[in-house]
Amino acid sequence: MSDDFATLVNARKPTAERPLLGLTVLVVEDSRFACEAMRLLCLRSGARIRRADCLASAHRHLSVYRPSTVVVDMGLPDGSGAELIHDLASSAPRVPVLLGISGDAGEEQKAMTAGADGFLLKPITSLAAFQQAILDRMPVAERPVGPRKLSSASISPDPIALRDDLSHVAEILSTPLDTQTLGYIAQFLSSLAQCASDTTLERAAAHLKEGLGNDLPVQAALGEINDYVETRLTGTGPL
Repeated sequence: MSDDFATLVNARKPTAERPLLGLTVLVVEDSRFACEAMRLLCLRSGARIRRADCLASAHRHLSVYRPSTVVVDMGLPDGSGAELIHDLASSAPRVPVLLGISGDAGEEQKAMTAGADGFLLKPITSLAAFQQAILDRMPVAERPVGPRKLSSASISPDPIALRDDLSHVAEILSTPLDTQTLGYIAQFLSSLAQCASDTTLERAAAHLKEGLGNDLPVQAALGEINDYVETRLTGTGPL
């Protein structure tokens, strides 16, 4: 083996500082803000990241390559993440690591029942927690060799990605809304609120979810959400 080739091969092997080096992580996530957090976690860990924003996009990705890890958001615009988890868990060859993710802790059981290896609760900002969630479920032969110091670092997503998510919601709100779309908005905003640690947005999403769950009028809740989104996008409120 030449020195140049040996250097190239070793460059892709995981290290104590970058334990996910050489891995490809497919993140199936409709929120740009949540995906930006995952991008930073992968970058700091050495992994490559690919993103799909819906089930259809995920299936297109999976038709051309096999990722090392798939992280699936439980609430997607074209269906439940549990569907994709079930498909991947029963496929052969199976992806080495399959994780569900949500801002709702109640979704963990659905993910595990569908066949996930583990579950991530948003917001996930700890580098060590992210790395451990993947490494603990990897085949032993593929894990980094030797001791590894757990990082105390955390990440902070770019607020611009949050603005992108709110623009996405504004576009949806400008279209005719049926019950299914309203349910998606409530779930999306609730998860986004968890990622952004935004109690105002969390309350607005909860009001919409409560109205839908009890067959109550949701005009007031939608007005609350519209006001919130407009305030943030026009720059009259903090992002």
